[in-house]
Amino acid sequence: MRLTAAFLSILVATSLFSNTASAKELANRLGIGVKNDTSINIPSMAVSYYPTPEIGLTGGLGIDTRKDNSAFSLNGGVRRIIFKEDNMNFFMGGELGLINQEIATDKQSGFYLSGLFGAEFFFAGLENLSFSFQGGVGVVSLDDVRFRTIGDSPFQAAVIFYF
Repeated sequence: MRLTAAFLSILVATSLFSNTASAKELANRLGIGVKNDTSINIPSMAVSYYPTPEIGLTGGLGIDTRKDNSAFSLNGGVRRIIFKEDNMNFFMGGELGLINQEIATDKQSGFYLSGLFGAEFFFAGLENLSFSFQGGVGVVSLDDVRFRTIGDSPFQAAVIFYF
């Protein structure tokens, strides 16, 4: 009986005095960083803003003026956090973008539309710096219309600093 009482006392004390973990709150925070535009594979400047705790707005701008191999991307998206973990948010959303690509002397302009899922995580001690990966399906319309799957590799993770 004493052993049970001691065990319960330790269990209650541990649960009362341990740090409680909570999900990362991003409401009313602006983030600026870099990401990879998966429609034409161009590095982009990125912005992220969460007007509410669950809804985020994203945007990106990528430019490459290489002669005979230029690229341009301007995109915006909406994401909804569907599950929160300690220092990690899982989301679903979509992106819409305008793209332009030149290969040799063939210039192509079009758009893309993507349905995405992903995760944004924060390392302990780096509370304002996030890394995110996303994947999903999309439609890209340049010279022709194509359907494709989308996935970020670890080396293409978006890096965002939140103010």
